[in-house]
Amino acid sequence: MWIRIRALLSLNDPGWGRSGSGSQDESRPPQRPGGGGGGGDGPPDLDELWRDFNRRLNRMFGKGGGEPPRGGASGSGDPSMKGAGAGLGLIGGIALLLWLGSGFYIVQEGQAAAILRFGEFRTMVETAGFKWRLPYPVETAELVDVQRLRQVEVGYRTNVKNKVPRESLILTGDQAIVDLQFAVQYRITDPKAYLFNNNPGGAPEELIRQAAETAMRETIGRTSIDSVLYEEKEAVARDALKLAQSIADRYRAGIGIVDLTIQQAQPPEQVQAAFEDANKAAQDRERLINEGRAYANDVIPKARGTAGRLQQEADGYKQRTIATAEGDASRFKQVLVEYRKAPEVTRERLYLETMQQIFANTSKVYVDSRSNSNLLYLPLDQLMRQAAADTRAAAGGPGEGRVDAPVPQPVPSPVREGLRNRDRDSGR
Repeated sequence: MWIRIRALLSLNDPGWGRSGSGSQDESRPPQRPGGGGGGGDGPPDLDELWRDFNRRLNRMFGKGGGEPPRGGASGSGDPSMKGAGAGLGLIGGIALLLWLGSGFYIVQEGQAAAILRFGEFRTMVETAGFKWRLPYPVETAELVDVQRLRQVEVGYRTNVKNKVPRESLILTGDQAIVDLQFAVQYRITDPKAYLFNNNPGGAPEELIRQAAETAMRETIGRTSIDSVLYEEKEAVARDALKLAQSIADRYRAGIGIVDLTIQQAQPPEQVQAAFEDANKAAQDRERLINEGRAYANDVIPKARGTAGRLQQEADGYKQRTIATAEGDASRFKQVLVEYRKAPEVTRERLYLETMQQIFANTSKVYVDSRSNSNLLYLPLDQLMRQAAADTRAAAGGPGEGRVDAPVPQPVPSPVREGLRNRDRDSGR
């Protein structure tokens, strides 16, 4: 085989075909192999290039690099197959080391690596650090970020103004239509299920979007439009989140839904004006109802308090009247007993008590018409004021609360005489 290669390489000899017996033409000067002779117009000799390469490999491995004689035996000019094999082994070793080194990879914090051997799942690496696997194509590592919070928009893209009517228009339980945009945030909880139970090319996000849309349509289909827009928006979001998670679990997608947030909920643009009018009317109705309730809450307690007070006063008057009547009846019975024992004395005492009650709150003028028709005046008012002033002065202590009162005048003798005559008349 080596002879056949040399025969093919000898075609590059510039003197090939110019001599019949293999010797050079005596009329031409001898040319060195490789075109280095006198002519120098031929291509380089490939045999010489191969021998030069072989000598360099021998020098590299310490086997000597002397140039072999050009006219010697054919064995001394052949390339060393042993040296060539050593060079190829060195190149192969370096390539093997590089191939083995390609099996090193890094698992960042919050990531997980799925090791695949010829496309088949072998193990899951969840600890961060510098790892090694069998190089490609024997084993491959699929890195999955399990801590990153991902988000999917439903009913809009990037901005709530960029609506997607096919996703955002939802029918409510009272046969109304609401324009709803919401966002779903999720994480990867099972990297193996996420890699092998979902189709590649963005299918997990599409799965989450469809599951969330289905859950939201089912939840709003059982709710009125007023509850969705005003009253129970957060409750609707919670119910839709639970339902969307159950759908993702049935698909075994390896995804955990963290939050579902309603970004905007409003009636469709075509009926917003009419809906606002109806909403204002409803608000006015609620305002009037609240005002009526406030007025009722203000008046009814007052009326109840007044009624309770009147009831208590009536009960007190009733008890007081009954007690007074019972006391008067008891006193009358006692007076009757005493009257039977001494009628005159009892009659006089009753008269005096009655007059005392009458004169207690009236201005008193004492007139005696029996003493020669002279008008006699007894200053009872002044006497009573003087007695009251003395009482206050005595209660206030010496030097305090003293009121200068007029000195009582002595009662004239005719007055005393008139009083004695009245006592005698009453005695009769």
